[in-house]
Amino acid sequence: MVFTAGSVLLDAVVLSVVSREGSYGYKITQDVRAVMDVSESTLYPVLRRLQKDGCLETYDMEFQGRNRRYYKITSNGMIVLDKYRAEWLSFTDSVNKIMMGA
Repeated sequence: MVFTAGSVLLDAVVLSVVSREGSYGYKITQDVRAVMDVSESTLYPVLRRLQKDGCLETYDMEFQGRNRRYYKITSNGMIVLDKYRAEWLSFTDSVNKIMMGA
């Protein structure tokens, strides 16, 4: 992707990925990387901050003899995500009008 992603867009994408099914860090990283160029060292602080802000909660489960941390979106996180989605629709509509001449 040629366009750089700001922290708000990254937050929105992470919340959207986690809202689908809840997931663990590596899977979240892979899903986010499918749409934007981010490193694990960028993503884990985002997950911690979203957890600290009350948008995500975590729980640990054993997987193949190791502890795996899973993330789940909270009701507050869904409110934030819905706000991001509404803003995204408005933003992309405005950009499309300029970029596509619509």
